[in-house]
Amino acid sequence: MQNITLTQEEAQRRLVRPEDRVSCSVAFIDCKLPGSHLKQNFSFVGPGVTQSASQVVNIPEAHGFNIGAAAMPKGVTNNLHLHFTAEVFLIHEGSWRFRWGAHGEHEAEFSAPAILSIPTWIFRGFTNVSPQETNGLVFTVLGGDNTGGIIWHPSILDAASEHGLYLSRDNMLIEVEAGSPPPAKSELLPPLAAEHIAALRDYSVEEMSRRAVTGEQRAWSQNALLDSVLPGHGAELAPVIGYGISQDRSSAPPILNPHGFSVEWLRIQNQHCVGRHLCPDVQVLMVFKGTLEVTYNHDGEEVTIVAAEGSVVSVPGNSWRSYRAIDGEMEATLTTRGDHRKRLYWDADIIARASQEDRCVDPDGYLATASLLPSTARRAGDKIAHAI
Repeated sequence: MQNITLTQEEAQRRLVRPEDRVSCSVAFIDCKLPGSHLKQNFSFVGPGVTQSASQVVNIPEAHGFNIGAAAMPKGVTNNLHLHFTAEVFLIHEGSWRFRWGAHGEHEAEFSAPAILSIPTWIFRGFTNVSPQETNGLVFTVLGGDNTGGIIWHPSILDAASEHGLYLSRDNMLIEVEAGSPPPAKSELLPPLAAEHIAALRDYSVEEMSRRAVTGEQRAWSQNALLDSVLPGHGAELAPVIGYGISQDRSSAPPILNPHGFSVEWLRIQNQHCVGRHLCPDVQVLMVFKGTLEVTYNHDGEEVTIVAAEGSVVSVPGNSWRSYRAIDGEMEATLTTRGDHRKRLYWDADIIARASQEDRCVDPDGYLATASLLPSTARRAGDKIAHAI
């Protein structure tokens, strides 16, 4: 396995700070509809489902998923549309009303911090219903490198045409000046027919609630990582979607259907850390609270970046890294490529220090009391924990 060593320049390029965000106000066909014209779309990792050639992508490198965000003032709506790959909402600021169904007939509200996964092939839309007059912010994770775009509800296509906006057959925005004839129908993406809409699966409010994890519902594990017994360490994990990096055998993610990625919460107390480790799969951290310091590399010069609240950090697979909270308690989401259970490899010093605390990784990759294992199992577990 070839380890990746990052330069300071590369590490900085893979950090998207709040001041690095570049919004696009014409990303979608509903951008001129009253009540929707103040939407701002961001593409941090990959283009997402934008329909505008003017959308800026901070990190275009393929990750196996896309990371973006929507910023919307109170009362502004993102209209009904459907996705072909997973769409996960990570609510960073505000309260949001989500609508879904053939005509948006179901709805539920969620407030920060909450994570909601909406199934593929159903119409969905959302509105900022925050009590305060503020811009709400929702991060999104979309499955796949190529999401295939989206399909808008026919009613939205009709409304957009009144403002001179249409979609080409390759799902890109066409704007026609007032008084000019519309494009030929043969050039446009046809709307979804009524019989196809009627055939879409219907999800009840109860079913959708099982695809959401609110801040209060997070199940934190204080023994999720090998180094949690070491002084100054002790990060916590709370699973949300799929099997992430947790080494706690009792950890059970509430959302298990395949997404192409896992999502979990990471919490680190002030001035505590996650020791040096490696994950073979590319990961993205979104900092929801506090400030995260990331230090890269094993052999050679260490490289450090600082990610303030609202930052997005892309961590390449097969790279050594450690995390530290440097400005109070830090909370971030950790998105990791793949539906499989993720493996972590630890620095030899971490393994040795954990062993002195009677902690090790068993042959299945889960945490165990070291003194309970026969020597053959200890050796197998140590090999798994440091296989680089």
